Formats: sequence, structure tokens, C-alpha cells
Amino acid sequence: MKLISRYTVMLLTFLLFLTAAAPAALASGTTDNSSGGKKLVLGTSADFAPYEFHKVINGKDEIVGFDIAIAKEIAADLGAELVIEDMGFDGLLPALQSGRVDLVVSGMTPTDERKKSIDFSDTYYKSKQVIMVRNVDKDKYPDMKSLENVKIGVQKGSIQETIGQKIPGAKLTSLDKISDIVLQLQTKRVDAAIVEDTVAAGYLDDIIGLAAAVPDEEQAEAAVGIRKGNTELLTAVNQTLERLKSEDKINEMVKEASLLMADKVNKSQNIFQLFWEYKGLYATGIGYTLLLSALGVLFGVIIGLIICLFRLHNMAILRWIGTTYVEVIRGTPMLVQLMIIYYGVSLTFGINFSALQAGIMTLSINSGAYLAEIFRAGIQGVDRGQLEAARSLGMGRGAAMRYIILPQAFKAVLPAIGNEFVTIIKESSIISVIGMVDIMYQASVVKNLTFQGLNPFIIAAAIYFVMTFILSKLLGRLERKLGASDRR
Repeated sequence: MKLISRYTVMLLTFLLFLTAAAPAALASGTTDNSSGGKKLVLGTSADFAPYEFHKVINGKDEIVGFDIAIAKEIAADLGAELVIEDMGFDGLLPALQSGRVDLVVSGMTPTDERKKSIDFSDTYYKSKQVIMVRNVDKDKYPDMKSLENVKIGVQKGSIQETIGQKIPGAKLTSLDKISDIVLQLQTKRVDAAIVEDTVAAGYLDDIIGLAAAVPDEEQAEAAVGIRKGNTELLTAVNQTLERLKSEDKINEMVKEASLLMADKVNKSQNIFQLFWEYKGLYATGIGYTLLLSALGVLFGVIIGLIICLFRLHNMAILRWIGTTYVEVIRGTPMLVQLMIIYYGVSLTFGINFSALQAGIMTLSINSGAYLAEIFRAGIQGVDRGQLEAARSLGMGRGAAMRYIILPQAFKAVLPAIGNEFVTIIKESSIISVIGMVDIMYQASVVKNLTFQGLNPFIIAAAIYFVMTFILSKLLGRLERKLGASDRR
């Protein structure tokens, strides 16, 4: 029981550390609280050129676009530092509602449905919708009726998705990123895509063009999304927008962003040139992936050991807790667990974990369930007579487990723990969906920067392979060394 208590204290200390850090993240980003407006946290989906997109400037990856320029003006008028949170478009509203970000500037249309959840500023830009197709299909879609029963790509949670849903028989493919939708079009997985005309301009080339068919929709308006009830920030944003309109600065921002968007990276780069040019991005991704994986397995071992001892305990309630934990965690997808920790905890309890904190917790909790079963198999594989012999010599159950059973069990399950580490390295890529800058996130950034849909991910796959291969070899050497020590 002492062993369980000791590890429980370690686990609680870890959780308290993460929880203590979360309120600071919540408070520091808002402009309508006692922090004095030192930081303004912007939520955006940086794949929507020229509104917001990634661009390498002076060797550094930056998020640019006329939405970003507008957000900088808002922050300047508030005397605040702008902090940009890049995430999937469909995650913007939950992030705003939970207080994770202060405002959303992402070419968002203020629809009646969205107004039920958040407030909107005055509109700052208007655009029309267009249909993108492969150039060979330009004459295939002369009107909207020709799009019936056609496979159409749209951005998830966008006004374009709503437009597509109104087309009779249309088979929609809804994705987070515009670049992914364009890839779907290029690879003939969809026959058309609905996007804004300003955004479409950045993707038109020898393969992609515009169809004659245009959605029978009014111009789409873009406005700044703000959490409901934050009237102070809403008033300040409207004042900044009014000033920018009166000075005709927004049109200037659109032109500047369009020029940046037009300055595309050379698509003829081979995979080696691509890796070398963006090695800094991949290096950052490797660092975060290793950090996520190492801490995920470390705390997963602690959680797994506690749950394992619960499952083997004589008390029925502890056995029930251990069994329930394992079955629930193993029976639900890690992505769902991540969404609950990142968004659900924030919406329910008002605790905002950062992407790194949420990622470590998710990997730890998920890994703990599997490691608990690994440890249980290892402990049960040790001859029961050794525990009985230790008890007969006067050792307590906790001491016997600590000094006799667990060392042997750990050595027996070391290969399985190593396999779990390898698995976690690969599964950590899921955390990229909440903006964690791991390898997969950086590969997506490179894809958006270069308009290459394959090479950035081949590089990511190669990096994952090298990491897991080296780890497997190191674990193999450790296993052989432990085996040799047993033979001596």
C-alpha cells in the first residue's frame, strides 16, 4: 500500500503542476481582465491565403496575411502583444468559447448559426464564392445544375460547406485545410471545390482553374469573432476596423498579402533540397515530438504501475477502478481523449491546458492503460512462490513487490515498454490537430509553404523511421545487456 501511495503522490504532483500552469495561460491572453491587456491571443487557421498563411521570411517561418495585419492593428490600439494560435478552422469556435483565444480573425463569415455561439464585429471584407476545377474540366460545369451529384471539396465548418450542402446530390468531402482540398482536386478524389475568389487566386496554375459555374450566393462577409459578453473588446475591435476603413488601409493590406501569396516557392525542388531548406522547421518538430513521447511514456509508466497495482489489489474497489480505467481508455480513440482534455475540460471547468500540456496528459493517460496491462503480465509472470517466500521472511507486501517482484517484472517487460515508446512516438502526431508544433505539424506547414503534397510527408515519414529505428536498436542493446547480466 505504501508503494501505491508513493506513486500516487508523484502522479498528483504532476497533475497539479499542469493544472497550476493552466490558469496563467487563461489569464495572460485576455484583454478584458485585470491583466491590463498585455497579450491579445488570436485564433486563426493559417492555410487561407491571402487572409492568413505561413511564409518563410528571412529564413523564419511566419504567419502573414491581411487578417494578421488587421489583428496587429487591433493589438496595437489596445497596447497589447499579439499572440497567434494556429489551429484547424473547425476548432476556432470551441477555442473562443472556452477562453483559449480572445478573438478569431480567419476570414470567418458571421452566419446566423455562428452568432448563436459568439459575437461578431462589423464586417471588414467582402468576397464572392467560386468553383475550382481541373483545367481539363472547365467546360464540364457551365452552371450550378451541372454540379448536382458531383464530388465537391469544401472546408470543414465553413460557409462553403453550407453552400455545398444545398447542391442536390452533391457528395461533399469536408477537410480542415484548403491546401488539402486542392490536393483532393489535383488527385481526382473530388471533381470541384468551393472556395472564395481571393483564396482561389493563390492556387490557380496549369492544373487548377475556375469553372463557369458560380454559386448563386451573395458576397461572403468576413468579421472578427469575439466571445459572447466581451463588449469591451468588441467595441475596441469595431473602433479599429472603422479607422482602417476610413484610411483605406484594409485594401492596402489585401494587396500586400496577395503579393506575398503570389511569391510562391519553387515547386521544382527535389526532396533533398526541400528538406535542407526547411530543416529548421523539421528540427523544431523533432524536439517537440521527442519531448511529448518521452514525457508521455515516463508518466505513462507511473500511471500504468499504479493502475496495475490497483488491478492486482485485494480491495474490490481498487480492482474495479483499475479495470474501469483500462477498459475505458483502451476502448476510446486517443483523438477523442485529446479533445476532451483540450476543449472539454476548458468548457466544463474553465481550466485551459496548453497544447503541450494537453498532449503530454493525453499520451500519458492513454499509454498508462496499455502499460498497466504490460506490467500486470510481467508481475503475474514472476513465480508466485517468490512473493510467498519474501512474506515468510517477514517482508511486507509492499517491500516484497518493490525489491523482489517489480525488478524482475520490469526486466521481463522491458521490450514491451520499448515497443510502447516507439508506438507513442508515432501516435504523438495526433497532437498536431490542436496546433502542437511536432513533426506532422511542421510537415503540414512545409506543404502549405511549397504547395507540394507528397515530399513534405515523405520527409516526415523518414524522420519517424530514423527515430524509431535508432530507439529500437538502443533498446535491443539494453535488452541483450540485461540478458547477459542474468546469465552471469
